[in-house]
Amino acid sequence: MTEHKIPVGEVKEQLERFKNITILTHLNPDADTIGTGLGIFNILSRDKTKRVEIVNASNMLPRHLDFLPLFEKIKHKMDFEESLIISCDCGSIDRLGFDLKGREILNIDHHESNQYYGIVNVVIPEYASASQVAYRLFQTFYPIDADAATCFYTALLSDTRYFTTNSVNQEVFEVAKELVDIGAEPADIACHFTQRRSLSSLRILEKALSTLRLCCDAKVAIMMVTQEDIVETGTRMPDVEGIVDYGRSLATVEIALFAMELENGIRISLRSKTVDVSRVAAEFNGGGHKVAAGFTLKESGLQESIDTILKKIKELGLLDET
Repeated sequence: MTEHKIPVGEVKEQLERFKNITILTHLNPDADTIGTGLGIFNILSRDKTKRVEIVNASNMLPRHLDFLPLFEKIKHKMDFEESLIISCDCGSIDRLGFDLKGREILNIDHHESNQYYGIVNVVIPEYASASQVAYRLFQTFYPIDADAATCFYTALLSDTRYFTTNSVNQEVFEVAKELVDIGAEPADIACHFTQRRSLSSLRILEKALSTLRLCCDAKVAIMMVTQEDIVETGTRMPDVEGIVDYGRSLATVEIALFAMELENGIRISLRSKTVDVSRVAAEFNGGGHKVAAGFTLKESGLQESIDTILKKIKELGLLDET
């Protein structure tokens, strides 16, 4: 546990000053932002001195997370005009989807690319998930019950890809054990990830895999889906999560690239085994982690976007590091 990295006094002062609290999770939400946000929401909702809301600006939430305690309380607009904003798992303020000018923000995250936009920033890049940060922070102020533990464990399980990423260490397993001891049910939570896939997620995966090609001496894997593919398969944003990992799983591949054509641009997901793909994302105003990053390219076609990214990978010499 790295207590010295957590500004406990500053956070406590913020929490004491505000009676109204708005918890925000990022656009196109994944399990880490939702699990972290709901974990905090479950904790603070039991504090009868405060009014708490949890909000996500996206219209669609991942259906397989609807088992999380108080999931049904997630709203799509903020009702509190004067409240402390708690942002969860969000590297940049624009990804929250709201005009937060003049608002005090408690920024809870684990991305190296975090822009430290909060009045107080609790950002620990060494941690495997934002939920790990939130758990270590809030256990200093409040008792953690089984509902909050379930949310935090779900987020940790997801962001470590079932405890397989290079961010997994002894501290991760210590947190997981503590959350299970509190009441999180590992088998039940895992079931919601592995046995509740939508049919559209398999159909869009089939489309993506059919485009798979290797380049750069088979060190880069590329997949893509078109807007037509998305409409034809009935795909929602949560359905594409994890597709890029199929490219990374190939023996020779060091960098996997998945390009998704949306109405407002080309969404790019990058994954790697060891090289720092966040350097590529930073070149296009994106963010993420060393081995997992992403961004959106505006006013660019699919193949044009892919060519641009491949050129940038070569310019940065990322494959020379392997």
